[in-house]
Amino acid sequence: MSPQEFQRLIAGVTEQIAGRPLDDALCAWLNATWPEGSPTFRDLADACRAGVTQGWLCNREAGGIRYGRVFKPVPELHGFSVDVVDMNEIAGPHHRHPNGEIDLIMPLTEGALFDGHSAGWCVYGPGSAHRPTVSEGRALVLYLLPEGAIEFTAS
Repeated sequence: MSPQEFQRLIAGVTEQIAGRPLDDALCAWLNATWPEGSPTFRDLADACRAGVTQGWLCNREAGGIRYGRVFKPVPELHGFSVDVVDMNEIAGPHHRHPNGEIDLIMPLTEGALFDGHSAGWCVYGPGSAHRPTVSEGRALVLYLLPEGAIEFTAS
């Protein structure tokens, strides 16, 4: 898996979601269309694990979290940036999503949760905020941010 192959794989997802409201309906659609165990979910999870092993994903570390922005928002990704984090029983820094956030949760430990969600998709709407937390083990989380917009906060 190369970064270019990964970008093409992600573009297949962002093409389907570009321009859609980031809301509960999108979350339900993502989980129905590409649930855990589906070919797309497996391909994305395999690509993320390969990228971490090869060293081009999650190539930074701070506060016990491995992370990295893989792609800035570009036309090929329909204006989404792509970040991947590797978290193990930890809460990350509080941040706000001016345009929303779409997360793909890929447990590395069976039963690991991200913000209380198991394997699959989670969508935060525009203006939402959280302190991203992985519990019950270790997980990779892929973040899609419209226009790459994120604001780290003190809360």
